[in-house]
Amino acid sequence: MGMEKELKKLDELEREARSGGGPKRIEKQHAAGKLTARERLDLLLDKGSFVELGMFAQHQCYDFGMEKRRPWGDGVITGYGKIDGRLVYVYAQDFTVMGGSVGRVHGQKVAEAHRMAREAGVPIIGLIDSAGGRIQEGGGYSQIFYENVITSGVVPQISAVMGNCSGGGVYSPALTDFIIMIEKVSQMFIAGPAVVKAATGADLTPQELGGTHIHSRISGVCDLVASDDKSCIQLIKDLLSYLPSNYREMAERKECNDPPDRVEESLCELVPVDAKRSYDMRKVIQAIVDRGDFLEIKPDWAKNIITGFARLNGYSVGIIANQPKFLAGVIDCDASDKAARFINICNAFNIPLINLVDVPGYLPGLKEEKKGIIRHGAKMLYAYGRATVPKITCYIRKSYGGATPAMCSKPMGTDVAMGWPTTEIAVMGAEGAVNVLYRKELAEAEDREKVFEEKVKEYRENFNTPYYAASRRMIDMIIRPQETRLNLILTLEMLINKRETKPEKRHGIMPV
Repeated sequence: MGMEKELKKLDELEREARSGGGPKRIEKQHAAGKLTARERLDLLLDKGSFVELGMFAQHQCYDFGMEKRRPWGDGVITGYGKIDGRLVYVYAQDFTVMGGSVGRVHGQKVAEAHRMAREAGVPIIGLIDSAGGRIQEGGGYSQIFYENVITSGVVPQISAVMGNCSGGGVYSPALTDFIIMIEKVSQMFIAGPAVVKAATGADLTPQELGGTHIHSRISGVCDLVASDDKSCIQLIKDLLSYLPSNYREMAERKECNDPPDRVEESLCELVPVDAKRSYDMRKVIQAIVDRGDFLEIKPDWAKNIITGFARLNGYSVGIIANQPKFLAGVIDCDASDKAARFINICNAFNIPLINLVDVPGYLPGLKEEKKGIIRHGAKMLYAYGRATVPKITCYIRKSYGGATPAMCSKPMGTDVAMGWPTTEIAVMGAEGAVNVLYRKELAEAEDREKVFEEKVKEYRENFNTPYYAASRRMIDMIIRPQETRLNLILTLEMLINKRETKPEKRHGIMPV
């Protein structure tokens, strides 16, 4: 009889804990177009796999009347479960319980989830929906930030901002590997509209200040944008499928029903031979990878460079590609930051790098110099130089100037470089080179235009060819465009067990 009483009490308290902030607050959450924290976890995790930890944790604050409100769980649900049979740790902030605000115990639960995920060697996923730091307790973020930093590069960290994320709270997702936001729902800012108005006089809505438009298109903070909670959860699953559980492992190789030797004749038509004409590099990527599936990271920011995950014969790969459709594919400050970060993530988690090159150079000009193109541009060089994963570079058309090493040339450590018959690797294009090399002759020529055209043709035929590049070992092989997929797969499979060590050190000093 005594045990029945205790079990009944446990049942009642569990129901109370699972009810969150109660029916009214749950209804308000739904009215805002959001699922509750538990509903989100139910969608994310395999049915029946979730084990909750810290359900009965409570805040320990007895000031400002807080002793009268001590909800179970302290506004965050933590634990572990499985996604497609794969173990993960999770935490989900419950906006219906004290606005999901972060106090000391709340922070302890999240920090402990990170520590346990790291020690277990499994990914950690955060579903963020919080009013910010709990003023009555002085917040509890610092312990989370510390665990974010220590966990970085050990196991994947994915943050889904599924509502509000403000104040000091924004720095936890910023310290993780990927941030997903929801259109018209998510918002991130270090200070909210009221504070901004008081400080600057600017009258902004939360979305205008820190919505998806700001962070996916302008700031580059956000990696992926979902349309609602359900699509956000699916994006988490899709992203996770390309990643290993930890730095010691490789991503799972998936079954591939796309023939590795598939010949893609469309590639000959997609890319114009004229290096000055643009095209969509995304279509080239989709023609090469398994079933055309490509998960692009930061697709709406720094559009002149493309980063994302795909598979080649079932192997997960990271793709970095210039995009001639935007700014002619030139590398600027934002493109450098975007690519360098992606390279670092792939290198941390044993994901081979595929570089598709068609780049006219770094973007020159006063604006970029003021922004620090020298410092930013160096990030790509640093990231490629220290990467030890398999690196394959495929030249589609041109590669000029300092952008050549920035896209992982042979001297910068690519393992194998291949090029299409349209490959040009040079300090600059033929026209620019002729203007420099034959300046005096052109100045003295009776028919300058004719001499210029002759010299350009001569230079292009003698120097701007893949055969010249191959003769100087700038590329290892010249391939037919329609056989790009096969050549990438054969090279990848040759390199898949590559092991490379760098000189021992505490750590290098990456330009930031």
